[in-house]
Amino acid sequence: MSADPFSRLVSEFARLPGIGPKTAARLAQHVAKSSRSGAEALADAIIAVKDKLRPCSTCYSLTEHDPCPICSDPERDRSKICVVEQPFNIQPLERTREYHGLYHVLMGVLSPQHGVGPDQLRVSDLMARLDGIGEVILATNPDVEGEATALYLARLLKDRRIEVSRLAFGMPVGGDIEYTDEVTLARSLVGRRSF
Repeated sequence: MSADPFSRLVSEFARLPGIGPKTAARLAQHVAKSSRSGAEALADAIIAVKDKLRPCSTCYSLTEHDPCPICSDPERDRSKICVVEQPFNIQPLERTREYHGLYHVLMGVLSPQHGVGPDQLRVSDLMARLDGIGEVILATNPDVEGEATALYLARLLKDRRIEVSRLAFGMPVGGDIEYTDEVTLARSLVGRRSF
């Protein structure tokens, strides 16, 4: 016998990262109390993300239109590329309104213990985009794997005539760009240092 719809919804919410059993139950209660149109809007938004978003062929951000709005914006500073781990790291940086260049999503970080080396990341695609680039900003998370990835990229870029900088450490060590507030991210962007 399958679980009742409410228990099934709690279980599905609990599978999301950072959502424990109590939060999952509160989210399920909210959906249960919502109007049918509210629940359908949530379900439609989830389905639309799966059906309509795909990686940008240039930067690998998630987008509905290829190339993405950032890559196709002629007002962006095309002499800078900010390198991030995941597509979801871009929006927090954009909310700071401090950065106006391009992005490149690695789709992960170096992690030998998990079998992730440079060939599993979008490193070669980054290297192919460097014509006309004056600065590469390494915006990986300030944890062990993010630092190792930043060091690896800095070494790769060392012999090119490109300034390599790293976000300043206004961000907490072990923190996640995706969950960092705009003020801290803005300070990190403004105070970035050469790497």
